[in-house]
Amino acid sequence: MGVRQYEIYAITHPRAGAVKISVASHGQLPLQSGALMDAAEVYNVNYTQIRVVTRVFRSSLVLKRRVFLLSLWLHKLNIIIFKEDAKMKNVEKYQRGYFMPPVKSMKWTEKEYIDHAPMWCSVDLRDGNQALIIPMSLEEKLEFFEHLVKIGFKEIEIGFPAASETEYEFCRTLIERNMIPDDVRIQVLTQSREHIIKKTFEALTGCKNAVVHLYNSTSVAQREQVFRKSKEEIKEIAVSGAKICEEYRQKTPGNFIFEYSPESFTGTEPEYALEVCNAVLDVWKPTADNKVIINLPVTVEMSMPHVYASQIEYMCDNMKYRENVIVSLHPHNDRGCAVADSELGLLAGADRIEGTCFGNGERTGNVDIVT
Repeated sequence: MGVRQYEIYAITHPRAGAVKISVASHGQLPLQSGALMDAAEVYNVNYTQIRVVTRVFRSSLVLKRRVFLLSLWLHKLNIIIFKEDAKMKNVEKYQRGYFMPPVKSMKWTEKEYIDHAPMWCSVDLRDGNQALIIPMSLEEKLEFFEHLVKIGFKEIEIGFPAASETEYEFCRTLIERNMIPDDVRIQVLTQSREHIIKKTFEALTGCKNAVVHLYNSTSVAQREQVFRKSKEEIKEIAVSGAKICEEYRQKTPGNFIFEYSPESFTGTEPEYALEVCNAVLDVWKPTADNKVIINLPVTVEMSMPHVYASQIEYMCDNMKYRENVIVSLHPHNDRGCAVADSELGLLAGADRIEGTCFGNGERTGNVDIVT
């Protein structure tokens, strides 16, 4: 029997309109509505046109499953679907959000395996806590901190002391109860604003060892849509924050090292991220005895892992004071590639990884340190 031509109109959303799909079927197409396995209803059936209308469900996940069942049924009937008129609408308006380095940065591809263990920093008490429907109480955080120390972490990010009273009290309690071993550094996060930096150093009073983690966003989207500032203005935010941190370090007893993150690094032009990081390093002037951490986060996974590796290699190759800089990675898991980002980033020259146990972290999760 010859090939019969049919048209199916699958309406998947009240506002989506009809998507026309040409269908070729060898043999006779069963016309019973029950053959659709309850995935759709068939009406107005004839030999030249079939109308298929999927039920509209509150859960889009359920809806997708029903449409998938329909496609399985079509496949069982040896029906070939040609998406002649089903082109995505307005796809041209989307552009890649990441940027390749301005020079070829592919030496990492010549390496067969990772030949050294990275430094590990747990961010379970910050990123991990943000992932919880009900954030941890003070006592729960203290218990979790003790467990992370027992596991063997030597650097533990405990949160954002200036963000809330709970965060502040957690930091103070760890210090006042003498719960931080001498060989463990706590890490605290701060934005590039003087009153927040001041509050952060107040929270660290009496702490023996700490990492003060300064950040500001540098991506194109953040510059243009959120801050509406030029590249120079965004760089000045980072530089001014670095200077204020140095001022407060001089006033506060304790062994404090600095960390800087160009937040949304993966959406930032690598050469601009390098410019900002180098400007911050020029303020802090790291030495062998006073190293600085430059953290290059996958705030949003916008590319395949090999792109991130090339970005990391470019930064490592061109960063000032490189021998006295610890290059750190902070991969999120939007595309399910956080572990790959970490491994390729280490091949590309990184020294340190920030992540969470089992990947439990804000939004789509952090890199799974256990893996």
